Amino acid sequence: MQRSRGTRSKTRQILKKKPRARGLSPITRGFQTFEPGEKVNIVIDPSIHSGMPHSRFHGLTGFVIQERGTAYEVRVNVGGKTKIVVSRPEHLVKAVA
Repeated sequence: MQRSRGTRSKTRQILKKKPRARGLSPITRGFQTFEPGEKVNIVIDPSIHSGMPHSRFHGLTGFVIQERGTAYEVRVNVGGKTKIVVSRPEHLVKAVA
């Protein structure tokens, strides 16, 4: 039988919350707004499944390109290449400049 290779495979440690941070996050995280050109960190919130970027982008920093519906397009450099990550605001944190 072939093993499952879903979008959350090999993320047992990466997408794990600390015991005191368990449960749903504050609802205000979903109401954050970002301007184009703003620097953001991609920090995946495992309790919110919708709009979650792929786990390979967890912890990376990029720049907001534009808004796409309720999500944002973020430009990230990965291994010398530029990637565009579509993520909802629950998984983004404003980076300290």
